[in-house]
Amino acid sequence: MKKFMYSILVIIVVLALATVWVLNLPVFGSVSEGTRLEKLKKLSNFKADGTLENLSPTPMKPDSVSYWDMLVGMMKGNDNSSPKENLPHIKPDFTTSTKTKLIWFGHSSYYLQIDGVKVLVDPVFSERPSPFSFIGTRNFKGTDFVKVEDFPYLDIVLITHDHYDHLDYQSILKLKSKTKLFITSLGVGAHLERWGVPADKIVELAWDENVTANGLKFIATPARHFTGRGFKRNQTLWSAFVLQGANHKLYLGGDSGYDTHFKKVGEQYGPFNLVILECGQYNAYWPLIHMFPEQTVQAAKDLNAKVLLPVHWGKFALAMHSWDDPAIRVAKQAKADNFKITTPLLGESVVLDEHYPSKEWWLDLGK
Repeated sequence: MKKFMYSILVIIVVLALATVWVLNLPVFGSVSEGTRLEKLKKLSNFKADGTLENLSPTPMKPDSVSYWDMLVGMMKGNDNSSPKENLPHIKPDFTTSTKTKLIWFGHSSYYLQIDGVKVLVDPVFSERPSPFSFIGTRNFKGTDFVKVEDFPYLDIVLITHDHYDHLDYQSILKLKSKTKLFITSLGVGAHLERWGVPADKIVELAWDENVTANGLKFIATPARHFTGRGFKRNQTLWSAFVLQGANHKLYLGGDSGYDTHFKKVGEQYGPFNLVILECGQYNAYWPLIHMFPEQTVQAAKDLNAKVLLPVHWGKFALAMHSWDDPAIRVAKQAKADNFKITTPLLGESVVLDEHYPSKEWWLDLGK
């Protein structure tokens, strides 16, 4: 009996040590310390337990929904959660131009060129948005048409928050030597520094703080979401960003549930020539941390936007809806509201004031 108990104890100790070792792998990043932590503690939404909170109460799920309900729903799955064929794409045009243009690569990764400045937002070019290459949903067929090596030297990489589908360890390792400056939400810099990005190449912003880089002004604004790469959530901030150039103003939305902050930002910083907002990975099981497509159109209206580019779809299945449901619903709502949206092919350029692709290309798949 003693031998059996000893064996159990050894197994428990080994598992505990293995867990500690795994959670200390670089991919999980680092927690804030020193000056960075002190700045976080001074934020008005910093709580006594060491976490940050949203402006409005934001439970991860409604009281009527259990984690068992969520598990059963995920296990049930959806046969149409991924496209059955390759998604169409266009070879990206990275040539330098005086025009303001945007190229979307699926999900929330896109390239901006504004006032001649090259900006890459939330770069995720790994096969899976996961800490490990063998775990998690794979990217859709045809969405791996661009790699980090294809990009020119970048002036700025902007990261809205630290979730794996927005901050990809392997992509950052490749980008750090070809990027002049990283701009992100407060706390995320701890991850970047651990991955070898020099501290003097990182700018972290709290909500309502701003920085001017290469002549562009970036303002961090509130979002309604959460963060975390390990077990403990909300130790880093999540943000949207206002980007102001000489002739155009953009809203880079990141992830956010619908709330009053969109209207406040629209009143304070709008109007916007273009807003990039999430419209996918939603579910009634978590209605407050991601927008439904109809809310995406309303948020664009609240922001006083001229044009909406809906993102956070078209590359990964991170929810239970059909892969094309976000596009179908957001396009339908935009038509009902007579609101202008642009829906480029992956890799296709959106050129402000000149070219706003609007073909509903997802309807052609499978025909």
